[in-house]
Amino acid sequence: MDLQIDEKDLHKFIIIGDRVLVKPRNNQKKTKSGLYLPPTVSENEKLHSGYVVKVGPGYPIPAINDSEEPWKTAEKVRYVPLQPVEGDLAIYLQNSGWEIEFHKEKYVILPQSSILLLIRDDGLFD
Repeated sequence: MDLQIDEKDLHKFIIIGDRVLVKPRNNQKKTKSGLYLPPTVSENEKLHSGYVVKVGPGYPIPAINDSEEPWKTAEKVRYVPLQPVEGDLAIYLQNSGWEIEFHKEKYVILPQSSILLLIRDDGLFD
């Protein structure tokens, strides 16, 4: 699978919070008799799949300060990490994300809660 994203463009994506950037997988589907289905049929499906491109930092954990003046101590923000990892195949609900276009490629921004299943294959891109 070729994502067709230059490394110089990859740094432009900054995913916020519990969001995941997914490149939808293009499935050409056939009927059992061998006829190709039009793209509108696959767009109306409730479930879609795609490859995870970038993942947000996760859910922020509030800082606990016991001091009387919490503004004097600057504690780094900590996060609960998300389950998806770059390269995972994600099965997600169709209407739960936002579709964007970047360099004539379609991407979907999804909350982690809309991903139903992840398929992780370490040798997928080798």
